[in-house]
Amino acid sequence: MAEAPSDIAIARAAAMRPIQDVAASLSIPESAVHGYGRHIGKVDLGWIDGIRDRPEGKLVLVTAINPTPAGEGKTTTTVGLGDGLNRIGRQAMICLREPSLGPCFGMKGGAAGGGHAQIVPMEQINLHFTGDFHAIGSAHNLLSALLDNHIYWGNGLGIDERRIAWRRVVDMNDRALRSIVSSLGGVANGFPREDGFDITVASEVMAVFCLARDLADLEARLGRMVVAQTRDRRPVTAAELEAPGAMTVLLKDALMPNLVQTLEGNPAFVHGGPFANIAHGCNSVIATRTALRLADFVVTEAGFGADLGAEKFFDIKCRKAGLTPAVAVVVATVRALKMHGGVAKEDLGKENLEALRHGLANLARHVRNIGKFGVPAVVAINQFVSDTAAEHELIREYARDELGVEAFVCSHWAHGGAGTEALASHVAALCDGDAAADRQFHPLYPDEMPLWTKMRTIATEIYGAADIIADKTVRARFRELDEGGYGRFPICVAKTQYSFSTDPNLKGAPSGHVVPIREVRLSGGAEFLVVVCGEIMTMPGLPRKPAAHQIRVDSDGLIDGLF
Repeated sequence: MAEAPSDIAIARAAAMRPIQDVAASLSIPESAVHGYGRHIGKVDLGWIDGIRDRPEGKLVLVTAINPTPAGEGKTTTTVGLGDGLNRIGRQAMICLREPSLGPCFGMKGGAAGGGHAQIVPMEQINLHFTGDFHAIGSAHNLLSALLDNHIYWGNGLGIDERRIAWRRVVDMNDRALRSIVSSLGGVANGFPREDGFDITVASEVMAVFCLARDLADLEARLGRMVVAQTRDRRPVTAAELEAPGAMTVLLKDALMPNLVQTLEGNPAFVHGGPFANIAHGCNSVIATRTALRLADFVVTEAGFGADLGAEKFFDIKCRKAGLTPAVAVVVATVRALKMHGGVAKEDLGKENLEALRHGLANLARHVRNIGKFGVPAVVAINQFVSDTAAEHELIREYARDELGVEAFVCSHWAHGGAGTEALASHVAALCDGDAAADRQFHPLYPDEMPLWTKMRTIATEIYGAADIIADKTVRARFRELDEGGYGRFPICVAKTQYSFSTDPNLKGAPSGHVVPIREVRLSGGAEFLVVVCGEIMTMPGLPRKPAAHQIRVDSDGLIDGLF
């Protein structure tokens, strides 16, 4: 049997439409598109401001079970569903996050979908794209420089150097930068102190960027970011360092949403990129809201499993932006469910209904969790060639009989939008039907709930935990934030994506575990608290065999090795 073509080979063979034609399909005038070559464009913020009063379409979230090395294909399914909706005559747009260079050169080797369900131009999207991440990193590190410069020139704000919370960032996995000492080399270089780097996607500037409504809101949010404390524990903000104006200048062009297309020529916004295991995992509010005013359906994704991505999408993005999701699609694969049922990766190609039945507990908890937000759900089974008809039927029966939802086998990797037509028709029916109107979307917890109780609610209701624990310093920090005027903020949990627990090796649907809280970080501009649980790192490391080893430019000047 001939080997299937790689994702990059399929993408390279695509006949792409000029980006002005893609924009025209949405009635975006050519004058509102800032071109980055023939196939990428940014949509002008002034033009976007002029369509704010338009009615909005239906918002569809694509989420997934807990990821495994067997693969789930959430981005691929998002693209395939958008293409499928367009194939059945429903005008749809896709909204995705931009890939980070860290995982592209680390584990993933690319993050633009796969097979015949991709966004293109794939190479540019994965590598630098329109420079948004570089702008975000530059703005973040400008604030770092201004902070240290303020201390060097007399420290007029009285910043306590032991209580500086603002770390530097770089868009690469680099464990050596997690903890460093800066300002060595003598008096001219400042005052030595412990410091460190996060990956750019964990930056609060990225979070602010993705939650801002416009440039004015962006600048205001940047100004509210807390970078340090004084000796009497008063918070010091970026506005006090006179940083937001220059930071906004660096982010001005980046804030325009990036317009690209799928392999089938359908429009997609790819904009912003916070990770879901250490940030809120959603594309920008500007891109989502603009898409909702341009299309009848907007299909978007939230990173990793529904315990992280969907929960944060509902409790942070939808809460802050006033969005009302119509449907949630939970992506699963036979292979991943069998791995959650205890099967080793090398044995996943064999039919194993018993293991699959055990693994379905993971799917069940995610689907039931979606219901806790008042959002109807549907299951998308992302088909692999090793799947059997009996395995598909078991998932469909379980979803229908035990969970009360439909499950659809989707072959979009092989067939593009044609492989998701049944799913697309069901999603459209859920959006259009009376049942959708009867459901009332709501966050998991109210704004006025105390911060510690919010975290416990997420752990018990979403993760199946018995409780949360933290040392007295962390618990005191929760109380301090409640009393300091931040009590209405939602919680953004940083934990492993591989399990409902904080143990990445605990598969399935564990219950009764305790979630240990290691640290609490205030994101005053993004208006949420990052609660760091277990051993999760905000600066990832590269694996033993990084994808970077396989990425190169061939003799024809073409990029090789992106998946």
